Amino acid sequence: MAIEPDTKDWTWVLEQPCGECGFDPTTIAVADLPEAIHRNTRGWFGALDGPDATVRPDETTWSRLEYACHVRDVHRIFRERVQLMLAENDPQFDNWDQDATAVEDRYGEQDPSIVVVELVEAAADIAGTYAGVAGEQWNRTGRRSNGSGFTVASIGRYHLHDVVHHLHDIGVAGPS
Repeated sequence: MAIEPDTKDWTWVLEQPCGECGFDPTTIAVADLPEAIHRNTRGWFGALDGPDATVRPDETTWSRLEYACHVRDVHRIFRERVQLMLAENDPQFDNWDQDATAVEDRYGEQDPSIVVVELVEAAADIAGTYAGVAGEQWNRTGRRSNGSGFTVASIGRYHLHDVVHHLHDIGVAGPS
């Protein structure tokens, strides 16, 4: 059985805590986003060690390696989106089919030792982007093709939830 695509609209997590992972958007100040991204990254250290990192716990759940590939790509996508929001007025983001990317890029076949380095680098890049945002730039807007609108501040919190949630998915109680 293949992994069922995630079609949920997770934007609700910007207004209330996530009952699954415990993320609470009201506790995240935008100035703290860079450090929160770095803390989350540390939760991935060791997660890809050992031969079981590539093993799916069941037919419908990604392996830790697949989750790490996804998180790496999440950091990359959000960096592109935030940079676009800072450069353009209310841009519409290109669609990103995360499930198609996982298949096309063969997440489960990637080298864990490379993926963890790429994840750390991608996290550092987006953390640096958030660190460079100042004042009214946090209010700049952008939107997904489905119409969901974000500010730089809200997309930062949304992004942080995504990576916090995926640490929870692999059973790591990482810092948010």
